[in-house]
Amino acid sequence: MSKETGEPREQSWVEAELEDSFDEELEMEIDDERIAKELRMITDLRHESALERRFYFHELFRLQAELVKLQDWVVQTSYKLVVIFEGRDAAGKGGVIKRITQRLNPRVCRVVALPAPTEREKSQWYFQRYVPHLPAGGEIVLFDRSWYNRAGVERVMGFATPDQVEQFFNDVPEFERMLVRSGIKLIKYWFSITDQEQQLRFLMRIHDPMKQWKLSPMDLQSRVRWEDYTKVKEEMFERTNIPEAPWFIVEGNDKKRARLNCISHLLRQMPYGEVPQESITLPERDHNPDYERKVLPDELYVPEVY
Repeated sequence: MSKETGEPREQSWVEAELEDSFDEELEMEIDDERIAKELRMITDLRHESALERRFYFHELFRLQAELVKLQDWVVQTSYKLVVIFEGRDAAGKGGVIKRITQRLNPRVCRVVALPAPTEREKSQWYFQRYVPHLPAGGEIVLFDRSWYNRAGVERVMGFATPDQVEQFFNDVPEFERMLVRSGIKLIKYWFSITDQEQQLRFLMRIHDPMKQWKLSPMDLQSRVRWEDYTKVKEEMFERTNIPEAPWFIVEGNDKKRARLNCISHLLRQMPYGEVPQESITLPERDHNPDYERKVLPDELYVPEVY
């Protein structure tokens, strides 16, 4: 906007392209702040982020630029990185995963979010269905929930027997040590939120048609069984927090701070450096004076509604 006239300021092509590249984050930010009419009466219970919005965006873009450097280094060195995201339902795991992958090459960094096991998978070695998703050299894999389902939801909901859970606790430290010995860097995050914060986020999803898909019957049961999940989480930390692959807890009540803190911490765990890039020169396009572009039928074009 022009300060003098209030009219939109003309932008250069470069400015418009840069602005467009950041709009995706702004769209997600606006989506986070949408509040259904049914919840207006409890907005006084919600807290504002401790971070000023401009500072948040500045830091997020700076950290995302570092993630691109990390990606280039991972490719150059054939590094293998696995990051596990666990935590309470609605604790913000998906939000931070989106911000990590937002500007990365999906051929290098991919997200694994497995559905419930099939009958065939239930008869396999427990870790078997996760192994095919582990990275090759030059790859980053983010697990949106992982083999720790057995220590959490499967245990609380009775999908695993006490013997299976005990077997898991006996096996998982050695399984993870095997991964580390094979050259995989394994980082494990647990996203923690308070009882009240989870309740508010669930209410948001219930009353928001665009987010209701995020609520499953298992999620609703996690509200009922809050204390059960707390107990199994504490035992999980006690029995699986090993030096080769320790747990790191991310305080998630403030979504913005959680995202920045997690990404910043992830970068600090990695011995990456800047990879020299070859200068790129855009070649001239070939021009054939005898070529005439064909006129295509109108029905091939998407209608310009906007």
